[in-house]
Amino acid sequence: MRQQWSDELQVAQVRIARPTDQLKEIEKFYCEGVGLEKIGSFTGHRGYNGIMIGLPNASYHLEFTEHLEGSPCPAPTKDNLLVLYIPKFATIQRIAERLLQMGYPEVEPENPYWADKGVTIEDPDGWRVVLMNTEGI
Repeated sequence: MRQQWSDELQVAQVRIARPTDQLKEIEKFYCEGVGLEKIGSFTGHRGYNGIMIGLPNASYHLEFTEHLEGSPCPAPTKDNLLVLYIPKFATIQRIAERLLQMGYPEVEPENPYWADKGVTIEDPDGWRVVLMNTEGI
């Protein structure tokens, strides 16, 4: 039976947040490498510094936080993914080349499905990002 969502669940914004102990490298990877924008930041908030990265005027974004005493955050598995669906394969190739030049090569995905139309790359913390082509979907 399919659940019907009520009018009660009115989500205004979605934020995916995780810690890191490499905040500057994460910012460089996602902004200069992937091409997202830094849309906000904070310092010294209850012992944390952080950045929000995403697309301008979108109702969703990523947040990365770093505790002043350290925030190591190894990726739990090779199949924990951030998937970005990109309509043009040429765009994926440009992003992958830029990331390669920054020292982030393509890696083999845990699930072979992602290799069919996508490129998988690990961020500085080892979390995987899939640049997935949507042409023809």
